[in-house]
Amino acid sequence: MTQHSHQTAPTQFVEANGIRFAYRRFGKTGGVPLVFNQHYVGTMDYWDPTVTDGLARDREVILFNNAGVSSSSGEVPTTFERMGANAIAFIKALGLKQVDLFGFSIGGMVVQEITLQAPDLVRRLIVDGAGPRGGQGMELIAQATERLFGAHPHDPPRVSGSRSNSVRPRQARRRDGVPEAHASSAGGPRSRGERQGVAAQVEAIGKWGVQQKGSNDYLKTIKQPTLIVNGSNDVDVPTVNSFIMQQNMPNAQLIIYPDSNHGAHHQYPELFVGHVSMFLSA
Repeated sequence: MTQHSHQTAPTQFVEANGIRFAYRRFGKTGGVPLVFNQHYVGTMDYWDPTVTDGLARDREVILFNNAGVSSSSGEVPTTFERMGANAIAFIKALGLKQVDLFGFSIGGMVVQEITLQAPDLVRRLIVDGAGPRGGQGMELIAQATERLFGAHPHDPPRVSGSRSNSVRPRQARRRDGVPEAHASSAGGPRSRGERQGVAAQVEAIGKWGVQQKGSNDYLKTIKQPTLIVNGSNDVDVPTVNSFIMQQNMPNAQLIIYPDSNHGAHHQYPELFVGHVSMFLSA
């Protein structure tokens, strides 16, 4: 067990494919690490310590900023395929041979790509508040993202730039599952690079949502044990997509949390930790 927690783990850096990735790792070492993949315009600062520290009691947790996000260098890609490839490069740069994956929102799309591109690298995965390529209503996600978050730009999350290694306060949770810091702050991305990074993520969302024949056939090739979770009324990524994924992935199970929205793990953090812990230990 490392001496660090979510609040005290220092930021470290590793280089791969010309990108300098920022990351933190803490928790019980010796098993298969759990790598977290974050949501739209989110950074590794925006995970809930109740979740990260709760899961770190039984396994090592690795948080990181993908290419172009916050204190990681490079540019934010315009496809989840490329984001997945960058994440694979980061994981391999740490010398890891196998990992478990947790992806929330667009991170849930990225972990699907990681698994498709490097199946031997992935033992188990948790997909939270996400959906398949071309899923039901997925073509509207980019518009929904702008509608939900455009009126309340995020601050201080950055899609480029840097941050200090100071102790990070726990993120407050609202009843709708959106962290308070996301919903209440004013001001938007402050630099051209930040605006470009946000635009790249929105473009990637739009491309993923395009509906075409057989767009979700790839789900049948993801054979790793998968835990799919969502809120009962996800207004960003329609909840029905979680059911579609579970029905098409050979080894998937589904949990829908009651009276909850996008990011149900923010509303039920202790229950979520319990479910994930059981799943990863099975």
